Amino acid sequence: MSESRKKLCLALVVVFAVNILIISLVQYAGAASYKKGSSGSVVSQIQTLLKNQGFYSSAVDGIYGSGTEAAVKRYQQRFGLKADGIAGPQTLAYMGISAQGGATSSGSGDVALLARLISAEARGEPYVGQVAVGAVVLNRMEHPSFPNTMSGVIYQSGAFTCIDDGQFNEPVADSAYNAARDAMNGWDPSGGAIYYFNPVTATSKWIWSRPLITVIGKHRFCS
Repeated sequence: MSESRKKLCLALVVVFAVNILIISLVQYAGAASYKKGSSGSVVSQIQTLLKNQGFYSSAVDGIYGSGTEAAVKRYQQRFGLKADGIAGPQTLAYMGISAQGGATSSGSGDVALLARLISAEARGEPYVGQVAVGAVVLNRMEHPSFPNTMSGVIYQSGAFTCIDDGQFNEPVADSAYNAARDAMNGWDPSGGAIYYFNPVTATSKWIWSRPLITVIGKHRFCS
């Protein structure tokens, strides 16, 4: 092979490698940024955090519209971030929200969302009780009386106290991720329950009317 031909081949290899790197960086940037037009569970997490901190007053619907964009700008201005209304890597990191799974992913994004709910609702419960709480969310997704998506069930108004009291935005326990995966893989210690409650703190008389399936830790699981 001539010297000129070797140089041409080397140049082509370099160009190809650079193109692959650029494509990868663009895909990463797209997956880690949420802006007007995005949707999914991560968007719902962004809206919930903004709502809990007083930057957002509309419905938590998982849709990144003009209201969410404006709320993100207010948040960014408040904390000295670039106020472009885009929830990119820096803004998400400041919020403590993981961008894993992408805006419309139903895989790892749902695991992270379910783990956050489990950690907030069942922190301190035995591991089997954590899995059971995750199973309740999945059982509701299959039940005609509830939304059929993970974010829909979790963010349904009045469904989980942790959404309203801010516990949902606390750091997620490592065990909650394992519990979320076990629940999503089919383990249901709740026996098909669609409700659970702590009898020590429950204030609703109605919840006591639900047929009891099992008791795990401090929670009663009901149909």
